Amino acid sequence: MSGRVGDLSAQQQEALARFREKLQDVLPTLPQADDYFLLRWLRARNFDLQKSEDMLQKHLVFRKQQDLDNILKWQPSEVLQLYDSGGLCGYDYEGCPVWFHVIGTLDPKGLLLSTSKQELLRKRIKSCEILLHECELQSQKLGRKIETVLMVFDMEGLSLRHLWKPAVEVYQQYFAIIEANYPETVKNLIIIRAPRLFPVAFNLVKSFMSEETQKKIVILGDNWKQELQKFISPDQLPVEFGGTMTDPDGNPKCLTKISYGGDVPKSCHLCKQVRMQYEHTVTVGRGSSQQVESEILVPGCVLRWQFTSNGGDIGFGIFLKTKMGERQKAGDMTEVLASQRYNAHMVPEDGTLTCLQTGVYVLRFDNTYSLMHSKKVSYTVEVLLPDKACEEKLQGVQAPRPSPAP
Repeated sequence: MSGRVGDLSAQQQEALARFREKLQDVLPTLPQADDYFLLRWLRARNFDLQKSEDMLQKHLVFRKQQDLDNILKWQPSEVLQLYDSGGLCGYDYEGCPVWFHVIGTLDPKGLLLSTSKQELLRKRIKSCEILLHECELQSQKLGRKIETVLMVFDMEGLSLRHLWKPAVEVYQQYFAIIEANYPETVKNLIIIRAPRLFPVAFNLVKSFMSEETQKKIVILGDNWKQELQKFISPDQLPVEFGGTMTDPDGNPKCLTKISYGGDVPKSCHLCKQVRMQYEHTVTVGRGSSQQVESEILVPGCVLRWQFTSNGGDIGFGIFLKTKMGERQKAGDMTEVLASQRYNAHMVPEDGTLTCLQTGVYVLRFDNTYSLMHSKKVSYTVEVLLPDKACEEKLQGVQAPRPSPAP
């Protein structure tokens, strides 16, 4: 099992002793400060004492800010309890806890209109603390140290709505928090039911994961139910995920352990919009339009935009250029997203488009219908690229298998 204290070289044992010595003033303030705990920080920084100490000191500040000593007693708002997804369910063959992240059924915009980003992240932090506590219980029960957890990400239903910028930022922060405060605790990140959009979503969060964590990612193919049983015994897996475990009432989804999220009712929304940051501002004169060009070099990229207008509504559409190197009128280009008028002066607009073709895409802000008023438009446009290695891996696991010879 990884993390055995006896596996250390003489040099590492010396580093551990010196690390404990350096931290003797703060160790009593921690809920746990055994060798296993200290080794997590040392391993995360390749036994560099100064870097390991800096990392742990930052964690101590984080512990106070998030009141981690009391977080297990904290209850998130009702909307998060009802509509956020995920849960602790079962153990792998070594007794490590398994946490299921159910992504596709989440309503990211609904959640962020109904609660704060801070509360959503705090609920994610609480799940990390629940898992650490469960590791401790498992260690006591099994009589050997359990230090790591298995995470299963169910990606079925992942769609463009999950690439909404504020929602992606929550996941970026979540992975950054795990790296900074829960080092060496993830055994594997197992991805199941990943759609074609997954490499784009992964590319948005991978820079917030260490290389070590990225190496622990396992993408399962079409036969994921059988493959998952190589990690987790069928009696520890819900029927929904290919095992034999059910709720006491026979429910195959194990709803008493795993929440599956769902669309947040509008009645729960506390605000009409989430505050956005915009990179550019242009004035679209009366009776005129403004074009913003984005070149797509790889099929499967995603265009993501958000904009707000000042002075009234604004038209917006997306076109694909038919001639390069010169400005074209809307009528001479291929319409990709039909132009229509948006009340972006009242509610900010945002959207995404999967670009199946390469070429120059033109986002056109249209004020040609207004002969009296110019409009000020603030906008951000981004091209989201798929992660190449992830895309190849996904194509590999989903490639049709040859039929056996007769």
